[in-house]
Amino acid sequence: MKVEDFDMFCTMLKQRSGLVLTKDKAYLLESRLMPVARKWNLKTLDELAATVRARKDENLLKDITEAMTTNESSFFRDQKPFDQFKQVVLPALLESRATKKSIRIWSAACSSGQEAYSLAMMLSEDSVRLNGWRIEIVGTDLSSEMVEKSRAGIYTQFEVQRGLPITMLVKYFKQTGDKWQLSPQIRQMATFREYNLLTDLSPLGQFDVVFCRNVLIYFDQPTKTKVLEAIAKQMPSDGVLYLGGAETVLGITDRFKPMEGQRGLYVLP
Repeated sequence: MKVEDFDMFCTMLKQRSGLVLTKDKAYLLESRLMPVARKWNLKTLDELAATVRARKDENLLKDITEAMTTNESSFFRDQKPFDQFKQVVLPALLESRATKKSIRIWSAACSSGQEAYSLAMMLSEDSVRLNGWRIEIVGTDLSSEMVEKSRAGIYTQFEVQRGLPITMLVKYFKQTGDKWQLSPQIRQMATFREYNLLTDLSPLGQFDVVFCRNVLIYFDQPTKTKVLEAIAKQMPSDGVLYLGGAETVLGITDRFKPMEGQRGLYVLP
């Protein structure tokens, strides 16, 4: 790939998704963009780059952006955040929201929906305590393909074997051919929409809990700051933010501080 084409794709991807690619990732760019080139009946990445420059076709730009985003997820990924939710976060919210009986949860960059549905299954298991409560789970992702997959709630055997307890598989899924589909009861607990974290977040409304795990690692520091400060504006004073194990707010923003004694959880100062 020509240097000027690599730079053009990198600039476009950073503007559209926040993704930062270094020169040693040229192979990754090439491997993921060749299928896009073929889809658009282009023989080489040179042709793809020339077409991007000439046409500025939004559908093409969207295909390129989605091809480069990392859609890695699993049910109950890393487990500890879900234990913290059950043991620390939810009890505090049930106490502080006892009057309005309403909780909103956001799974940002939700990929194919496993995080949101893991929360939905957990909350369903706690249905007696939550009787009369309105719990809203919203999953958003840059990729329209991932949003559609999330809404369908259909997963492969490999996907349901990663982190999902067998008891929940039996209770909440129905096998259809070689795939597994979540029950309508769980699917209706979560809504999914296409949304870019780099855009104005205010239309999403306020969230009591935000899961934004393993997303910031792909951004440069100014973009991390921008996203975290935008998220802070969408949270009440006692809201809770989840980040991934390799992520932090320290040195990036003062809009959040670590929750005492709870690794990976952040609160407003």
